[in-house]
Amino acid sequence: MSQFTKTLQFPVINKSYEQPIGLFINNEFVAAKSGKKFAVTSPVTEEKLADLEQAGEEDVEVAVQAAYKAFKEWKFIEPSKRAALLLKLADLVDRDRDLLAQIESLDNGKALHCAKFDVNLVFEYLRSCAGYCDKIDGRSVVTDDHHMSYTKREPLGVCGAITPWNFPLLMFAWKIGPALATGNTVVLKPASATPLSNLYCCKLIKEAGFPAGVVNVIPGSGRGCGNAILNHPLVKKVAFTGSTGVGKQVMTEAAKSIKKVTLELGGKSPNIVFQDCDVKQTIQNLITGIFFNGGEVCCAGSRIYIQATDEKWYHDFLQQLKATVEKLKVGNPFEADTYQGAQTTPDQFEEVLGFIEEGKKTNLKLLTGGNRIGTKGYFLEPTLFYDVPQDSKLTSDEIFGPVGYLRC
Repeated sequence: MSQFTKTLQFPVINKSYEQPIGLFINNEFVAAKSGKKFAVTSPVTEEKLADLEQAGEEDVEVAVQAAYKAFKEWKFIEPSKRAALLLKLADLVDRDRDLLAQIESLDNGKALHCAKFDVNLVFEYLRSCAGYCDKIDGRSVVTDDHHMSYTKREPLGVCGAITPWNFPLLMFAWKIGPALATGNTVVLKPASATPLSNLYCCKLIKEAGFPAGVVNVIPGSGRGCGNAILNHPLVKKVAFTGSTGVGKQVMTEAAKSIKKVTLELGGKSPNIVFQDCDVKQTIQNLITGIFFNGGEVCCAGSRIYIQATDEKWYHDFLQQLKATVEKLKVGNPFEADTYQGAQTTPDQFEEVLGFIEEGKKTNLKLLTGGNRIGTKGYFLEPTLFYDVPQDSKLTSDEIFGPVGYLRC
């Protein structure tokens, strides 16, 4: 076994696998220059899963230089060959779909059915990106009878990517897919809480035959590793997915070297329910909108506005919703029929509990939930408040957990 591999055990299903724990630079797993490591822990048990190499500024420099060197050849590779490599990677993800879903649940805490949903999207998305490789072209513009102008689209160079912990593998694909399809190379920093599936995918990138340096994955802290990516002059584009607050910092840092920036930030999405709806189907849609992935979704439909002229219908609807929500199984993501697993990080777990306590403290009406489950692991009851006023903190702030509110 390599020094950059650790055997990890999945709970419940009695299965183990070999997890890469090094930085992935130039198609090899390597040690951090500083010698520093960081622990990745299970949100289900709160126990350490593994110690990983922790990337710092020196490692960013090495990774960016590798990506820049690779770019000089990768940008000239025929679109059909880039497409073939992306299709091969998609096939490998498809081949290892069950294992990747299990790694995602182990590291993130999400229910296995959610992780399987993510992985299916990953290989389909990579195939879609492959299909775009030979469709990126310019325009011919006739300006008058004697002149014609043309435009040509060219790759930028090294692209930096910083991904979140709620959809680790899916965000990995969303970042590398478009970059590689358009002839760019990538230095990606996964969330330090959930890097395991990304590092496993690095094995597949190498197996697929991508040239060394085209994709580099370096787990580390936001301040040490993330800022070094944002400030590096050879990184021409940064794609970030995360909170609005951090997104502002990303834009500020990237502006210092005038990079292109793509930000995918938080939200507070509404659902509107009309009295003539199919109640059973609507309740299922609301549950998916709020509680899928433990509510850790930037477009979670946590605001529910109900248009009802009949007060009895409104209260009957609330009771049916309450009864259905209380049937959802919350627990170990590997157990059968688990709908909602653990919240991913201890900080987010405490923040969501803070929102719930705020609701109780301000005497909001609690329809269901509102408590921690057990004393080990970051488990929360699916929680709904109702008749919540518009000036409540629960109305205005993104909760990013299994908490929603209703208002008629």
